[in-house]
Amino acid sequence: MKKRLFSIAIFSTTLFGLTTSCSDDFVETQFNEAIEQSPLKSADEVQAFVRGIYSSMRSPNYYGADYLGYGEVRSDEMFSNTAGGYFLNVQNYTMLSNDSYAGDTWNKIYEAIAKSNIVVNTNVSGFNDSDFAEYLQGEAYGLRAVAFFDLLKLYGQQFSGGSVGIVLPTKYDPKALMPRASVAETEAQIDADFTKALQMMEANGSYDNVGIKTDLSINALKGLMTRFYLYKKDYVKVRSLVNDIVASGKYSVAPAGSVGTFHSFQMNGAASNSMFELAVGINSALATDSYNYLIGLNGYANIQLKEGVVDLYSADDVRLKLITEDAGNYFVTGKYTQQNGADNIRMIRFEEVLLAGVEAELNGGSSAKALEYYNDIITNRGLVAATSVTMNDLKLERLKELLGEGQRQWDLLRWGDKSFKPSDIAETMLAFPIPRKETNIANTPIVSNPGYDN
Repeated sequence: MKKRLFSIAIFSTTLFGLTTSCSDDFVETQFNEAIEQSPLKSADEVQAFVRGIYSSMRSPNYYGADYLGYGEVRSDEMFSNTAGGYFLNVQNYTMLSNDSYAGDTWNKIYEAIAKSNIVVNTNVSGFNDSDFAEYLQGEAYGLRAVAFFDLLKLYGQQFSGGSVGIVLPTKYDPKALMPRASVAETEAQIDADFTKALQMMEANGSYDNVGIKTDLSINALKGLMTRFYLYKKDYVKVRSLVNDIVASGKYSVAPAGSVGTFHSFQMNGAASNSMFELAVGINSALATDSYNYLIGLNGYANIQLKEGVVDLYSADDVRLKLITEDAGNYFVTGKYTQQNGADNIRMIRFEEVLLAGVEAELNGGSSAKALEYYNDIITNRGLVAATSVTMNDLKLERLKELLGEGQRQWDLLRWGDKSFKPSDIAETMLAFPIPRKETNIANTPIVSNPGYDN
């Protein structure tokens, strides 16, 4: 293991301040101009840009709050009670193309992509630490794949009756006018990026360190890949990825006795089930903009459980301790505990990987292995081992285990379940609007999603 640590304080005021979209707004900011106007010259500079990708991803407009909220308030498990006015337009399908949720999240994700593009297009062959720089480029490819996939889920038309995907910039060019690719083309790019990421990281695997959970490791990359390949129903690929992670022996399901801490981001970088986290901490705490503040009773208490969800848990399920009742309303209070938003943002954990394995094994694999994965989770939640497992069991277990973690809407949609959508809402509204400032650019080839501003 030769993973390097590098101080990035000298870059923080410029690199982490980048804001962008696909429009010309990108060039209006002060963004590390001296470095951007000439190629990156060292592995240290490449690493600083990778840190900048992480910084963009932890924004409240992305994984710091909003993207998780979208996955919950449009689902069958949680809803926004409109406290503080959060997620009202999202939940009620009343967004317009100038909606701040649509625009701010679009900007922040494309900001992460822009930084990724600078890294992956850097010629590192002459660097003294070229092998380390190549490993970092692999990380950037993987993070770009995650960002493209997140954009596709939110703005693509694959769940809303259409075939148009997202804009796919693969080079840093803030003045480029690009059309939206098709859904199929977008999926192909995500697959290519994940494949390239894994290839480059494994080729330079001496720099991989699963112990540093705030850096994307090879195992963590594979964990994130399972989400995409479940969406694609490529169960053979998922089975292979899960098998690799389990066989590594680097992670374990959090035991029942650790309930109240096994989901807690207070265990920054220390939990045995955590595979990848976005570092936050006190100095970068998201405060009232954090997901913690939105979901917790000591904050806005905005996102709560729908009626009947708590009843899905058995009385002896230790996960009930993560749920708090308040005046007949139920809130997830045991997963996001620091109301100042200092918790690291848990991106992927071992239990989700095992659940991906259960699903993949039930679809053309080994029923015995599916049961093994399934029991590894439920027996560590205070429940008796099962003798069999079905897809219905798996779907319910994903709800109970991943409650509040921003996954539910995307699970339901990939399973073809749109029952959470109000019957009077058109299917086209399942896709977010393309921000108006993008479609208003002169000569832009970007097309809107149907149903907005008509």
